[in-house]
Amino acid sequence: MPVIESTYKPSIFFRKSFVSTVYSGMFRKVELQQERERFTLHDGDFLDLDWSFAKAQSNKLIILLHGLEGNGQRPYMTGPAKLFNDNNIDAVCVNFRGCSGEDNLKFRSYHSGATEDLEDVVNYILKTKQYTDIYFHAISLGANVVCKYLGERDNVPSQIKAAVVVSVPCDLNGSCVALHSLKNKLYAMRFLKHLKGKLASKVEKYPNEISLDDFKNIKSLKQFDDVYTSKAHGFKNGVDYYTQSSCRQFLPCIKVPTLMINALNDSFLSASCYPVKEAKANANLYLEMPNYGGHVGFVDKKNVYYNEKRALEFISKIA
Repeated sequence: MPVIESTYKPSIFFRKSFVSTVYSGMFRKVELQQERERFTLHDGDFLDLDWSFAKAQSNKLIILLHGLEGNGQRPYMTGPAKLFNDNNIDAVCVNFRGCSGEDNLKFRSYHSGATEDLEDVVNYILKTKQYTDIYFHAISLGANVVCKYLGERDNVPSQIKAAVVVSVPCDLNGSCVALHSLKNKLYAMRFLKHLKGKLASKVEKYPNEISLDDFKNIKSLKQFDDVYTSKAHGFKNGVDYYTQSSCRQFLPCIKVPTLMINALNDSFLSASCYPVKEAKANANLYLEMPNYGGHVGFVDKKNVYYNEKRALEFISKIA
C-alpha cells in the first residue's frame, strides 16, 4: 500500500518534538471512568484490565496497549478509549505485567516482544465476552507488540478487524541507539529510574536470579536489557532481545488492515523505524509519517489527538 500523505499540522508551538512529547506526557489530562478486572495469565501471573464502555450496548471493542513504563491511566490510553466510547465502541486498556500499581508475581515482567501475554488477553476476551469486532490501538512498545503479534502467526482470530499503531520502534536496536543519544538523555534517565525502581524489589525477592552488584552496575537502558530484560525472558543479551523482538521483520506477513503513524521528528525512532519498503509491498500495511508529533505527541483541537481521530476514521472505514 502506498505511503499515506499526512494532513497533520499542529500549531507552531507544538511543532517542536520536545514540546509536543513533554506536554503530552506530563500535562495532558483526560477524565474517564474505568472498571478494573484482573485475570490469570498462562504461567500463573496476572494482568489488570481497565474497562470503559459505550453508553449503549456494543458488540465492538478496542484493545489499547501502552508504552514503556506506561499504564491504563495514561492520557494516550484514556484519550482514545474515551473517543471510541463516545462512538459506541467499548474499550479495554491493558496494563502490562507490573504496570498497574502492584508488582507482578514472577521474576519476568513485560517486554517489547511479549506477544504471548497479548495472546492470553485476546483469548480471554473471546472466551468470556461477546464482541464480534475487535480492534487494536497501541503506543510505542505496545505498538511493537501488536505488530509482532499480527505478523508472526498464520491464524489471527477473525474477530480482529484492524489495528492502529503509533510511534512504533520497529527496529528496537535502532531505537535503543536513538534513546541513548545526547538529545534524549533526560528521557532515558527517566525511563531507567522507573525501571530500576521496579527491579529493586525483584533483586530482593530473587537474589539467585540477579545480584545486587549487577543491579547497581546498571547505568543505561542498554545495560538494563543486558542484565535483566534479556536474561529474564530467555534471550542471550540485549542485542539478541532487540533482534528477535523487533516488529519490522514481521510487517510483511501482517494480514489485518493496520495503520502505522510515526512522526518524522520523533527523536525516539531511528531511520530504520520507518518501514516504507514494507508498507509499499503489503496491501494491509498503511504507513503515515507526519512531519510533526514527536513521540506520541500529536496534539490537536479539543484535547482529541490527531492519531486518535485517525484511528477512529481508519477503523470506521474498515468496519
